[in-house]
Amino acid sequence: MKFDFLNLFHVEGVWAVVLYVFIFVIVSFPLVIILLENRNPVKTLSWILVLVLIPFLGILLYLYFGKNLRKEKIFTRKEFQDAEEARTMLVEDLKLEEIRLNNNPKLCDKYHLMKLLYNNSKAILTQKNQVKVLNNGEETFSHILQAIAQAEQHIHLEYYIIEDDEIGNKVKNLLIDKRKQGVEVRLIYDDVGCWGLSDNYLNDLKQAGVELYPFMPVSTYRFANKINYRNHRKIIVIDGKFGFVGGLNIADRYLKGNADQGFWRDTHLMLEGDAVLSLQMIFSMDWFFMSGKSLKEVKYFPQPTIEERTFVQIAASGPDSDWASIMQTYFSAIATAKEYVYISTPYFLPNDPIMVALRTAALSGITIRILLPERNDSFLTNWGSRSFFSDLLEAGVEIYLYTKGFTHSKLLMVDDIFATVGTSNMDIRSFDQNFEVNALIYDETITKSLKLAFEEDLLYSSRVILEEFRFRPLHHKFMESFARLFTPVL
Repeated sequence: MKFDFLNLFHVEGVWAVVLYVFIFVIVSFPLVIILLENRNPVKTLSWILVLVLIPFLGILLYLYFGKNLRKEKIFTRKEFQDAEEARTMLVEDLKLEEIRLNNNPKLCDKYHLMKLLYNNSKAILTQKNQVKVLNNGEETFSHILQAIAQAEQHIHLEYYIIEDDEIGNKVKNLLIDKRKQGVEVRLIYDDVGCWGLSDNYLNDLKQAGVELYPFMPVSTYRFANKINYRNHRKIIVIDGKFGFVGGLNIADRYLKGNADQGFWRDTHLMLEGDAVLSLQMIFSMDWFFMSGKSLKEVKYFPQPTIEERTFVQIAASGPDSDWASIMQTYFSAIATAKEYVYISTPYFLPNDPIMVALRTAALSGITIRILLPERNDSFLTNWGSRSFFSDLLEAGVEIYLYTKGFTHSKLLMVDDIFATVGTSNMDIRSFDQNFEVNALIYDETITKSLKLAFEEDLLYSSRVILEEFRFRPLHHKFMESFARLFTPVL
């Protein structure tokens, strides 16, 4: 039988055309979606570059990490909770206009931040509060365990990471004991952040009667919709009277450090007063989102007895919010600073507005100091953050690298009157993708206390000098540029 090579060539040519058309359709579909999302052009071009260079892998990466779900309203269940009704439970709300009559000029200077947070996230400005700054793991967990042990009615926890280690088991066993005493215990844990948490750990809590839910559990068929939008919040509310918020997860490394980074430096807050009810409100909405159960009863929002005056707003942000409220607050606080801005963050991948604010403030003569870890626990973040150094140093920004260990604090202090402590890093993920919560404090004593601790951290840091940085090795520059390419898609 004679073999027809021409016919074979023709058939292979048809299949080649079909294959090319298939590839074109598969690749062009996400390209069209990306273009129609009208994102930041840099982020759009980054994803287009990924799809063109590695089409099939790029599609998977986009499905898992790239979809802009802020606009797709996958979090509409949260809207079923009547936030306005919950807010009415906050007693003695302070009218923003009253701040204008305050005799403290510095406080009046930050009135625009109070109004911004109310308008972009409905963050109530509270005045009857007592705020205690907790430094590092030993002090923080000591206060947390003591407060939990004293709980009489309910304990609410919401965490990104909980580990099955020494401190994790101390917290677990104490929660079980309190549940046996009749105290209501509820826990929200991030499904991805707690991937390493054992089933035994969770089962022990369930068997004791603790109500718990994983935040947006990642299953195979919905993997793409949820893996990149995580609950990074760290909240504890006890009896509606005591609240904790800040940078520490529940893990031994916050107490003992670890082999790679050494000592972990972090900052947390213990709150009493009206601001605790704001934390309770955030937890209650997240609880309703995950469980469908309402926590509107008055017993969860008791009237505070604190008479001490410390102005505090609790701001939450995430893919479910209309505005990037915490990022906008960072931008406004930096852009309107009059004396100084001190920043401590473990992950520094600023977007364009934050970069403009930092450089403009520095060029205007404002002292800008940024404290970062010398050794990061993220390869891309470590090198990506350094790619921003030259532009900042040239504008006069001071950059320090913490050498004593790993600084995990998320702090911003401005002009001895405004400070924020919370879960939000100064990076794109915290601004756009994670669920975050910060306490915004308008108080001279608290801000100066945080400033003093920051300046002490500088004693264990090395300053980055522009002239020396310019002569860093060529392979460092390559690593920085390589990591910078991927920062918009992280």
